[in-house]
Amino acid sequence: MPVGAVRPAAPARGSRSRAAPRPYVYWLSPLAILLLWAAGSATGAIGGNVLPSPLGVVEAAVDLTSDGTLPAAMLTSLGRVLAGTVLGLSIGLVLGLLSGYSRIGEAVFDRPLQMLRAVPFNALLPLFIIAFGIGEGMKVLLIAVGVLIPIYLNTYAGVRGVDAKLLELARVYRYPRWIVTTRILLLGALPSVLTGLRFSLAIAWIALVTSETVNTDAGIGFLLTQAQRFVRPEIVLLCIVTYAVLGVLTDWVVRLLESRLLRWRPSILET
Repeated sequence: MPVGAVRPAAPARGSRSRAAPRPYVYWLSPLAILLLWAAGSATGAIGGNVLPSPLGVVEAAVDLTSDGTLPAAMLTSLGRVLAGTVLGLSIGLVLGLLSGYSRIGEAVFDRPLQMLRAVPFNALLPLFIIAFGIGEGMKVLLIAVGVLIPIYLNTYAGVRGVDAKLLELARVYRYPRWIVTTRILLLGALPSVLTGLRFSLAIAWIALVTSETVNTDAGIGFLLTQAQRFVRPEIVLLCIVTYAVLGVLTDWVVRLLESRLLRWRPSILET
């Protein structure tokens, strides 16, 4: 058969189903929920004491944004999350590397961290208040504890998954320990670390909600507490939506970072 007569193989039948959907598809379900919510509020099917109308939430957002209250609260809460995330990420990375690469490190750190993992971080709040007071330090430390565990577990798993042949090659060529750590262990564990970071950010926002309900005078949690005290359900819902939006935005930043740092992965190139 002539070479020119050879036809390329037809694409697999399931290849179209694996194609990425158009961007607007992701907004269909939120839009449907919003329309049902607006219709229920307009017809009285959803009482204002149960769920405020979308218009009421929008008006509250406009009022609190125009006087600067909402932007200031968002910046305060975001600063707490970033500080706690950086602290928890740093500690989790170091402990994950030590436990994943060294049996001594695993013996020293793994069991206490596994025990800490079994404790809901909300249960640590009374202890943290007694130990660190009710200032900013307590809030940041509580967030850091919530972030630390997923980072540690994913770093540990990522280091354990590094190809042993690469480590053996490094020993043969007597690479310095810092090269082994940065060029082999960290790079090999990077996909797992970024996955852990996404989980950690979700936990960080949950920890923030818990910490901001304790004697705070700034942040989204403060607005939430004040709205509850003065029975302003539209502001309560606005604070909840703000938490959700900030959580989605931070997750999007990590996914963007993942797409840049992991270009070499086939799964990243296909997305």
